[in-house]
Amino acid sequence: MKLYKAILIVLGVLLLDQALKIWVKTHMMLEDQIMITHWFKIHFVENSGMAFSMELPTRWGKILLRLFRLIAVVAGLVYIKGLFNKKAHWGFITASCIILAGAVGNLIDGAFYGLLFSDSFGHVAQFLPKGGGYAGFMQGDVVDMLRFPLYHGILPHWVPIWGGQYFEFFNAIFNISDAAIFVGVVLIIIFQKQFFKKPAPPVIIEEPVTLSQTEENPSSDPHSVPS
Repeated sequence: MKLYKAILIVLGVLLLDQALKIWVKTHMMLEDQIMITHWFKIHFVENSGMAFSMELPTRWGKILLRLFRLIAVVAGLVYIKGLFNKKAHWGFITASCIILAGAVGNLIDGAFYGLLFSDSFGHVAQFLPKGGGYAGFMQGDVVDMLRFPLYHGILPHWVPIWGGQYFEFFNAIFNISDAAIFVGVVLIIIFQKQFFKKPAPPVIIEEPVTLSQTEENPSSDPHSVPS
């Protein structure tokens, strides 16, 4: 039964992630923003490399990065299967499934979005364009859109170094897959004692040794010889 729950967790995260990415890709141009609240924006960007916009040189670098993600996903599947065989803590399995779903979500972007969509520079992308997509297999970009500027404004002049300058916290842009990986890791860190708690050794209760009736009263033995 838990196997079905694990599959539902992965599929649920993937559905939310891909639905939002496809909507953004087909309704917004790069750098478009939608203000949800003063501290939450939908800001469409694409990440063509690793975290913090780092990139590996040439298109082969991008392909190598995607292949590394594919290997990581396969390893994650094998690892989670092992957790079921070992009957690991269900909370740890859940967190691992959330991380796996996040990795798969970003892998889908890099592997297929270049084939499925046109680019988003100055116009809204088309799904399955006639002239083909903007990149080949394993050469697509990851779609990011979630931005939470919890604070933005001019810092007081008394603040060292950055005083009097514009400052925004938190200005990272990410997606649901990124959030899933982060949440899964945080869950493991917070609840590691419960997840990796070793079962208590069984308590062995020794029964008290009782003397037999003969030993308790030797005279009761019919074959005993009176002294």
